[in-house]
Amino acid sequence: MARRPYRLWIVLCAAAALLVGATAARADDAARIKARALTDAAIQLTDSAQAVKMLWQATDIDPTSTEPYIYLGLYYNSREDYDKLIEVYQKLVKYRPNEPSAYLNIGEAYMSFNPPRFNDALPYYQKAYQLDPHSSFAALRLGEILARNGDRDQAIRYLKQAGADTANPAYAQEANKTLREMAGF
Repeated sequence: MARRPYRLWIVLCAAAALLVGATAARADDAARIKARALTDAAIQLTDSAQAVKMLWQATDIDPTSTEPYIYLGLYYNSREDYDKLIEVYQKLVKYRPNEPSAYLNIGEAYMSFNPPRFNDALPYYQKAYQLDPHSSFAALRLGEILARNGDRDQAIRYLKQAGADTANPAYAQEANKTLREMAGF
């Protein structure tokens, strides 16, 4: 279980790397500039409460800008406040419904609870996979949850996909380990 927050951290960092450069084309320039200024100011603060307040304000001003969500996600993940983390990314998917990483982050937040909330996580991994059917991480999580739920055939399908991904050896290794466990080795 101790590895779950670390995995979520990896997903969040990957999301940050993919999304930080994205701009919200639909937001008007003034709102985008104001939201960006709030985000930039918030990340410079040492007062976490004020920074979080400013980041939430930035999501209200320009709800399509991914950057404040990423910083809020990092903040709530570092405090293991998974309910708030879910709230952050649910707001993002409301305004950016085609962001697979947001769905993955919600799924990982549910998986980080003790005990993990597998059935709550499942639809978010399914949506992430629907948006990006080449995502070995979504395939891995789908395979793990489906195996746990007794849907062996579907689990094997997803785990084989994740296990064959040479670009993500950690996911492949974990998928292949789960496949071996399912086979009784």
